[in-house]
Amino acid sequence: MAFYTEDELKDLNIASFGKNVKISKLCQIYRPEDTIIGNNIRIDDFCILSGKINLGNNIHLAPYTHLAGGDVGIEMHDFSGAAFNVIITSSSDDYSGRSMTNPTVPNIYKKHKKAAKIIIKKHSIIGSGSIIMPGVILEEGTSIGALTFVNKSTEPWSIYSGNPAKKIMKRKKDLLLLEEQYLEKNK
Repeated sequence: MAFYTEDELKDLNIASFGKNVKISKLCQIYRPEDTIIGNNIRIDDFCILSGKINLGNNIHLAPYTHLAGGDVGIEMHDFSGAAFNVIITSSSDDYSGRSMTNPTVPNIYKKHKKAAKIIIKKHSIIGSGSIIMPGVILEEGTSIGALTFVNKSTEPWSIYSGNPAKKIMKRKKDLLLLEEQYLEKNK
């Protein structure tokens, strides 16, 4: 996997980015001027970032992840991540048939079903093939199982799975001790 150099990242016109940022040259960033990227970030091949995106620190986006922030945005807080083929979208067209859809149609003929900011809080992880819908807040420590459809916000330190997502159990917090050690060592 070939990553952009720091000079090449500057040339992309990203609003801001921190240290140790690895973005694949096969990643597409639309509206880079609305993209904020923290420290220790890795974004793999074939990812798409579009619209307002704010990535904290220590975040990984696996191949084929798509973050569609639109005008309302997506925030991913520290130590969060998305596995292969995850879709996180802050807006959705109206599929009821009451309006037209797709970007080739002028807005006067379309209605957005929903547009709302998505927040993925610290230590939240999203399994392969999952979809996060507009307005969802993944509370701290949320774990989303593979192929899960998330259309409602979660409870902290819980594991979800299914279509639609259902809480299946509480998640352990042992990793918080590891985070403490990591941060102490990397001051």
